[in-house]
Amino acid sequence: MEPVSSREDRFGHPALFYRGLDEYLAGTLPFVHDGLAAGEPVAVAVPAARLEPLRGELGSAAERVQFLDMGEAGRNPGRILPGVLLAFAEEHAGAARVRIIGEPIWAGRSAVEYPACVQHEALINLAFAGRPATILCPYDAVGLSAEVLADAEATHPVVVDARGSRVSAAYAADRVLAEFNRPFPEPEQHRPLLVDATVLARARRLAEAAAIDAGLDEDRVADVEMVANELVTNSVEHAGGTGALRIWTEDALLVVEVRDSGQLLDPLVGRRRPDPLQRRGRGLFVVNQLADLVRLHTAVDGTTVRAYFRLP
Repeated sequence: MEPVSSREDRFGHPALFYRGLDEYLAGTLPFVHDGLAAGEPVAVAVPAARLEPLRGELGSAAERVQFLDMGEAGRNPGRILPGVLLAFAEEHAGAARVRIIGEPIWAGRSAVEYPACVQHEALINLAFAGRPATILCPYDAVGLSAEVLADAEATHPVVVDARGSRVSAAYAADRVLAEFNRPFPEPEQHRPLLVDATVLARARRLAEAAAIDAGLDEDRVADVEMVANELVTNSVEHAGGTGALRIWTEDALLVVEVRDSGQLLDPLVGRRRPDPLQRRGRGLFVVNQLADLVRLHTAVDGTTVRAYFRLP
């Protein structure tokens, strides 16, 4: 397999299509070794099953690489940019270039998670535009569907496989962001709580009761309450003063939904780490840190945010 190149003058975001462990290692090990040889900081954020083979093949060089289990650090795709990719790049802001292997999509991803994963891959191009970094994203060409691989070609300017490296003719990250900004299917009948500045406490109590009824432990109950508070507060402060809160369970998930009449114009909202002194505009970042998954749909007639919590 042809090694992935890393041009110094621009951001690189290749997808690596691999078939089996040998191709995985053939595509990732040279990428790591070349980065270390050039004095570039290197991070590897992949599912646990791939971490140990990479670490083992790197030998003593592994001591110079930052490893993260993407199944934990990136279980919620909304946490990957602020907590993994941008965090590593900003930690090494003085370096000429950084290299990261990030594998956010694997065969175990659920249907409700997948759209957020594709949006994340598209948003990497926006978040890192102009930055001296290369992010290599492996895709299991055997375990993933043809549709997933097609989405990878649309979110990555370059594709690498056993035949070599090629420019992706299907690359269209903006189109992907538009296509995956989809309205949500309606849940079963759940009467919304209309919220404004006078009923924030009631919204928090509703979220707390729903989380307790769903069997979440004390810490997660507090997280659900905080997420509901952040979402309804966003609606009150930034979307005309009102919103609608609904909470229900489906497919072993507790879902907290808030709808309002506002429109989110920044596609990276909630995916940048706020300045420690920043007092406003932190709501969606906080929601991403607490929830197991966050999905949103925004349009000129309003925005819906859904935060998901896995049930025990």
